[in-house]
Amino acid sequence: MDPYSFHKRYFLIHRNIVALGFVSFFTDLASAMVTSVLPIFIVYTLDQGVDKLGYVVAIATFVSYAFRILFGYLSDRFRVVKPFVVTGYLVSAVTKPMLALAQTWQQVALLRGTERMGKAIRAATKDSLISAYSEGKSGRSFGFHKMMDVAGEMIGALIAFGTLYWLGKSEAVFRELFAWTLLPGILSVLIVLFFVRDAPYREREKSRSFDWKSDRALLPLLLLYFLFIFFLFSDSFFLVAAKESGIAVAMIPLLMVLYNFVQTILSYASGVQIDRKSPAKVLGIAMGFGILSMAALYFHQVIVGFILLGVFTVTGLNAVRSWISEEAKNKGTVYGIFYGGVALFGAAGATVTGLIWKHFGESDAILFSLTGLSLVWILYWIHITRKR
Repeated sequence: MDPYSFHKRYFLIHRNIVALGFVSFFTDLASAMVTSVLPIFIVYTLDQGVDKLGYVVAIATFVSYAFRILFGYLSDRFRVVKPFVVTGYLVSAVTKPMLALAQTWQQVALLRGTERMGKAIRAATKDSLISAYSEGKSGRSFGFHKMMDVAGEMIGALIAFGTLYWLGKSEAVFRELFAWTLLPGILSVLIVLFFVRDAPYREREKSRSFDWKSDRALLPLLLLYFLFIFFLFSDSFFLVAAKESGIAVAMIPLLMVLYNFVQTILSYASGVQIDRKSPAKVLGIAMGFGILSMAALYFHQVIVGFILLGVFTVTGLNAVRSWISEEAKNKGTVYGIFYGGVALFGAAGATVTGLIWKHFGESDAILFSLTGLSLVWILYWIHITRKR
């Protein structure tokens, strides 16, 4: 049996998407080796404070804003897909290990911003590539890809936990952990370079520059999702909340393992539900879990909060990516706007969260988040109900 037919019949997804799944697996394995300990490294090892963590998160996400939109547009305009994907993974693979040399929060912010630029270069074009090979099963395709993505994050967090548990929590151990991210990063680049096909010519031939008339109707729902991201704590602040609740530093990476395990087991199943139901409805349900995650944090149920945050993250992201795949005419550009909006609103939200936490305390920061999230959720359901 032809291998492409085998994958189509038994796995319901194209093998190009399977290859991209392994690319994301190794890339996010490396990322989790960094992100599961970086907040602790900044706040407690470098002794820079929670507000500086907010600045790092904000800078890292904001830097990618214009580039995500730019490369999504360029992909549509000039029908370039795989070269951007390869370049983006290469930039990320090189910059993560350089964190081992950082001495200040400004240096960390610079390296994280550069690494996020790599994410920006590949983000929209990678999703366009998945969409091109989804064959009418966008929910399953994005669900599988995200499953591999978070499985890599889970393994990376386990590596971080094992490293801290067995070798200790010294500054040298943190830096050695960052340096070792070079290995999985290079593996991901090799896979995308030699085993991932470019977008089909017929798909790229239909691409054109962004047309507001054809895709502007998608913007209200995207804006509501962006506002939700603005008010929701990032996983970095969840990690600091875990430390403040008394959880030992060596155990904190296990919370990222839990967070990613939840996403791994739910990702493909959520994709199936997206294909069966509407992506908009599934997104609304996911937002409810996001609100519950913050409520759990308020009542000091940190572990429950990580579980619920994982449900929102994977289900919500799969729903939006699938919805764009089905509705957008200029997919690369709209994916660029999506990731750019997440970056911009995530950066602004991280800055506000860090400042409120520093000057008013953790509880007030959580209450601010819960109030905003609830209002956005109500507006979201009003919006999709009117569309019907």
